[in-house]
Amino acid sequence: MPPWASGALVRRVPTNPGQPIEVLWIPATAPRLPFGRILLRWEKAPEAGWDVTARLGLATTDVHLATWPAAPDDWPHLVRPTLYEVTGLCSALTVATAALELANRLADS
Repeated sequence: MPPWASGALVRRVPTNPGQPIEVLWIPATAPRLPFGRILLRWEKAPEAGWDVTARLGLATTDVHLATWPAAPDDWPHLVRPTLYEVTGLCSALTVATAALELANRLADS
């Protein structure tokens, strides 16, 4: 990971585990994460492998989503199921929120 980056923003988690997770480097000066977006950060573990952490953007703050200490070199395969499930859940919540807001507007008119 470049020294100027705070991590990598997950852009897309493919359904096929053989495809790479698409990410975008995020500078340390970037504003907080938008709702439903995940930031990955990794660094060499003291003994072997990689210490990988994921943060999730919520409506008002970022929260710690998960940590994979001393993950093997193929750690993207290890973290992919969690990333896939969380991005799907956030997408569903976005649709549900939009539907609820629309229903409320229609009820008020």
